[in-house]
Amino acid sequence: MVEFLLNYYFLPFNLSVMALVILSMAETIGIYIGIRPSIFLKRFLPRWLSHSPLFNVKFSKVLILVFFLINFSFAGYFLQLSVFAKQHFFISPFYLILPALIIAIFFTVFMIHCLDQVIKPQVDHQFGTLLGRLATLSSGNARPGFSAQARVRDEFGQVHYVQVEPEFGELEVQSQVILIRFRQTHYIAKRIASSNQLFNSD
Repeated sequence: MVEFLLNYYFLPFNLSVMALVILSMAETIGIYIGIRPSIFLKRFLPRWLSHSPLFNVKFSKVLILVFFLINFSFAGYFLQLSVFAKQHFFISPFYLILPALIIAIFFTVFMIHCLDQVIKPQVDHQFGTLLGRLATLSSGNARPGFSAQARVRDEFGQVHYVQVEPEFGELEVQSQVILIRFRQTHYIAKRIASSNQLFNSD
């Protein structure tokens, strides 16, 4: 086992697996002792990356790193074994790191998108205070039957994330909307036209 973990041809991908195991163990233990590694990792993330629409998801951002480590290691193993099956010898792992990264990023984004769609949103229960307020779509596009996450401030300036969908048409990410009604789990929103007087400098 140790010989395989230290094998030169699989070393980058084995390191990815070991990082995944260590992160999972540390995060699990941290939940019980109140010191989670994910809290410290967030401090080192660049602001532009942590506020990117890609990372604006309804689940822990640590899962994104977990998905990436899983996909990177499996992509590396698959590529290395595919080369061996065809050429009957292993090649340097440095030739496979770039294609493995591309595959890992692609599948990680795909998994993030799928998981974010199926997780039940956390519904904000301050219905009365948010109706009639302006919101900005922060994650995905919304259309009838398919809600998206929007960012809105209440009268105290506190930011809330709610699910919105239009009555008709489609609302693109970063669209500015007004919350006009509430339906069980989401708000009905109406797009604010760019020519609206609310947005004119005059």
